[in-house]
Amino acid sequence: MSSPTATATDDVRLSAREAAERHLRALVGRDDAVLREDQWAAIEALAVDRRRALVVQRTGWGKSAVYFVATKLLREAGAGPTVIVSPLLALMRNQIAAAERAGIRAVTINSTNIDQWQPIHDQIHAGEVDVLLVSPERLNNPGFRDEVLPRLAATCGLLVVDEAHCISDWGHDFRPDYRRLRTLLAELPTGIPVLATTATANARVTDDVAEQLVHADSPLGEEGPQDLSRDQVLVQRGTLDRESLRLGVVQLKTAEQRLAWLADHLAEQPGSGIVYCLTVAATQEVAGYLRERGLEVAAYSGQTEADERHGLEQALVDGRVKALIATSALGMGFDASLGFVINLGAPASPVAYYQQVGRAGRGTDDATVVLLPQIEDRDIWAYFASLGFPREEQVRETLAALAGSDRPLSTATLETRVELGRNRLESMLKVLDVDGAVQRVQGGWVATGRPWDYDAERYARVAEAREREQQAMLGYLRTTECRMRYLREQLDDPEATDCGRCDNCGGLTLSTSVSEAAVAEAGQRLSRPGVALEPRRMWPTALANLGLDLKGKISAGAEPGRTVARLTDLGHGQALRALFREDTPDGPVPPGLAQAIMDVMKDWAPEWTSRPDAIVVVESVTRPTLVRDLADGLSRVMQVPVVGTWAIHDPSVPPRAGQSNSAQRVAAVRRRGGLDADIPAGATVLLVDDQVATGWTLTVAATAIRAAGASAVLPLALAAQG
Repeated sequence: MSSPTATATDDVRLSAREAAERHLRALVGRDDAVLREDQWAAIEALAVDRRRALVVQRTGWGKSAVYFVATKLLREAGAGPTVIVSPLLALMRNQIAAAERAGIRAVTINSTNIDQWQPIHDQIHAGEVDVLLVSPERLNNPGFRDEVLPRLAATCGLLVVDEAHCISDWGHDFRPDYRRLRTLLAELPTGIPVLATTATANARVTDDVAEQLVHADSPLGEEGPQDLSRDQVLVQRGTLDRESLRLGVVQLKTAEQRLAWLADHLAEQPGSGIVYCLTVAATQEVAGYLRERGLEVAAYSGQTEADERHGLEQALVDGRVKALIATSALGMGFDASLGFVINLGAPASPVAYYQQVGRAGRGTDDATVVLLPQIEDRDIWAYFASLGFPREEQVRETLAALAGSDRPLSTATLETRVELGRNRLESMLKVLDVDGAVQRVQGGWVATGRPWDYDAERYARVAEAREREQQAMLGYLRTTECRMRYLREQLDDPEATDCGRCDNCGGLTLSTSVSEAAVAEAGQRLSRPGVALEPRRMWPTALANLGLDLKGKISAGAEPGRTVARLTDLGHGQALRALFREDTPDGPVPPGLAQAIMDVMKDWAPEWTSRPDAIVVVESVTRPTLVRDLADGLSRVMQVPVVGTWAIHDPSVPPRAGQSNSAQRVAAVRRRGGLDADIPAGATVLLVDDQVATGWTLTVAATAIRAAGASAVLPLALAAQG
């Protein structure tokens, strides 16, 4: 790529390096700070030679120092502001604080500061901003994409793509919004440097991202800048060894033992840290148990409110909590000096695991990393794998719906025409947007009319790669060789060697002992049944498109209900997963779960405004004996009659029809079933089902029972999905 500085003299390079090290000292607040040769090589490529670069370096290597120092050099040379695409608000906050230390004026545009967008735009135009951080989701916002993005592309001095593995289908954390970057890259004027960074990329991801830096997609679907070739992109891969980490695995047979291990050994871990769980439900359950054991912990997930998440992150940084019990929502870009990371359950790939353990050992000489694998890990991996790119017929249905409309269609409206959940539908549309088949506009989505091919071969290759990664993760659990070497080899690190620090190398000894008291308390916690079942309060949007006159607030529906447990729970969840496996024959409620139901009823009863007068059972094709036995048992114990059923009127509608999204599910439930019951006037009705997925069967049945004269409906089920 040609540029005015491509033939910079040695004097120019020496002067630039001296200036770069002055900026580094201001950034880190140390007078003795100097750039390493690999850091300078990346800065030189960007600020002197104006090249594109991909930097794959371990967490803590100093990637942010590279782009902040490059920013200072470029700004001093008259370049426009740096644009950093960054995935998480936590990362943005850390980066802005670091930038300010070096005298860099940094601002952010994201979903939490909408009222500041226009003043920020004004500051950018006035030349008062050195760095603009944006979330990838902003790139797909119609107003930002059409009005702001072109100006940024024309005026920015450096584009930085943080966590660049998200661009690649092969990356462990692929994000559709990142694909918009390919268009942005194509729109950059010649000579604008680009930096892509990540700490977790194997050779396949590295090659894919580097290729996209060369051959970006233009808005018209043509190849990107023709004066770029692959050898003009600097690809820098450093060693991925994390010298402060000591890795180990503790194999325990039961969920009670694993919780007890945390209770007994968490306090022994150095400093503060993170306990990662695979599900939101597990974070809440584990955090509750550990607090009962006197440990200062808190649950953290994508469902945690933004303000609370910020407060919890700061509490962890400050050492005011021993640990956050978190999902992977606490991940990329979280910057703190943590003494340990413990995983209760294994992530689905060694690369994803390396990303998570990299949260520990930053700014510390010694950090402990422990993996406590679970029997149910593979079931959870399978569930998340099922949320991949939709089948071709579902994509075609979506394109046909958009093409057949004379106006933009919102995601809510599309849900009434395509059997996909909101998140999967949004992700698919974003991919189709970048592929040029659809476009997001004010008011929703439109079809462009451009031809589009379903790349089944590519999606199959991705699925196969995911399966290989899962097998590799199982290999990590079983290996008797160095664990750090194993992870580094999975990331194609050519310098992988034995670390001498892990449990297999003899550098870490992890106790597998658990106290009887901790196991007993864990058992009590896990055997404690009862999960609140919150009723649906609003009908899905646009049900009129499906011929249903339902909208707005559900005025007469269900009261808060109960289930014994979620299928993903650590305690009764295990028994429920076994009960509802497809190969488990139908039969009566097992004794242990029957007792759990009685315990749930006892705990729930004080919340009732009145005791149930009647029972209605939701008819089941797959588990008729189970659900009838459940209802009859409750009838005998409570001395309350079973007065009827929510019956199957149209068996041609499959039991789980429409389950992917709320609008389709309501329509399917209404087609499939109806109330066959004699409801006593003013009665409180116990509505009994075997398991709850979306909650819409119980909601629709409850509205029918209320319409038939009941004063209240109390939903009860054995299990809740999710």
